[in-house]
Amino acid sequence: MAERNFNRRYKYEYNIFRSMFYFTFMYLVVIPFMHIFFNYKITGKENLPKKGKFLYTANHVSHFDPPMISWACYRLIAYMAKKELFQKGDKWEFLVKRLGAFAVDRSKPEIATFKTVKDILSTSWALGVFPQGGIRPYGSDIADLKKGFVVIAKHAKADIIPVAIANWGGYPKLKPFTKSTVELHIGKPISYELSEDEIIRQWCAHIMKYADYTCSIDLKEPELVEA
Repeated sequence: MAERNFNRRYKYEYNIFRSMFYFTFMYLVVIPFMHIFFNYKITGKENLPKKGKFLYTANHVSHFDPPMISWACYRLIAYMAKKELFQKGDKWEFLVKRLGAFAVDRSKPEIATFKTVKDILSTSWALGVFPQGGIRPYGSDIADLKKGFVVIAKHAKADIIPVAIANWGGYPKLKPFTKSTVELHIGKPISYELSEDEIIRQWCAHIMKYADYTCSIDLKEPELVEA
């Protein structure tokens, strides 16, 4: 029997049972883990929307980023993940499949991706995307973004919520009385109706404001031209 390709997931998969599993995992695993092994800070919760379709987007520093973002934003979020994580034997396979993530081939876009996004956003779930395209060293240059997150937002007509993962102290040592550090700063929604360049400018500006990143592209606001 052929192994399923998780690049295509359907609306019925994001049901009450998966939602219950998701929140159970958050309360029994993620929240205790964060309290025990991290000194953490969350700001910007007042920027979280009450309703609507949204993409939650953040810089990507670790494998812990998806659950940390879902916890900080208190949302059911289905994350776009590289297809290798869904292969049998990968240490993250069990969780990424059961927590609603879907696979993408980063070398080429697929129609199935847009169909999956449409199905996810027709439910109570939101979408999670990491514009850097994968885990990158904290504080590196963020100019080399994968602009597909803008294409997805415009296609789905979903605004973008920027989340800055800041002061990343690295993976915890898993020893009593030793904690790593992390801060999560939630920004105001960025409208999908803006131009691609302006969406990227605002996203990068938020990450740079709260985290130790540089950016080699011009982030100056466009000058107003008088009529």
